Amino acid sequence: MGAALTRMTTYRRPVPFAWWLRNRGYALFVVRELTSVFVGGYALVLLLLLRSLADGPDSYAAFLATLRAPAALIFHAVALAAAVYHSITWFRLAPMAVALRVGGRRVPGGLIVAANYAAWGALSVALAWLVLRG
Repeated sequence: MGAALTRMTTYRRPVPFAWWLRNRGYALFVVRELTSVFVGGYALVLLLLLRSLADGPDSYAAFLATLRAPAALIFHAVALAAAVYHSITWFRLAPMAVALRVGGRRVPGGLIVAANYAAWGALSVALAWLVLRG
């Protein structure tokens, strides 16, 4: 009888794999976290691009040819969408993550979000100007 008592465990209710799909907030959170996989994948592509550039013109040309493949173009489109979604959701969360105070008063959340979007837009315009100016 003593051995039977030592084998007792607490009951754990089974949790379905897709439990987070039942709540919209959880689902959006999980999707947001999954976008980081694509952002990380794109960072890896950029590192490989730098490596091919360091390996010489032939390696760089071969890598650029690889980037023109349909699968690579689809990956870039998905990675861009993931990065935009990740950025937008972060900007919406920023007022909860950063408590700015000016003159003892807290800066309104809408102003923090607007400043983030303004900085994003300004940097995007500056980067586009650098890339497209020829």
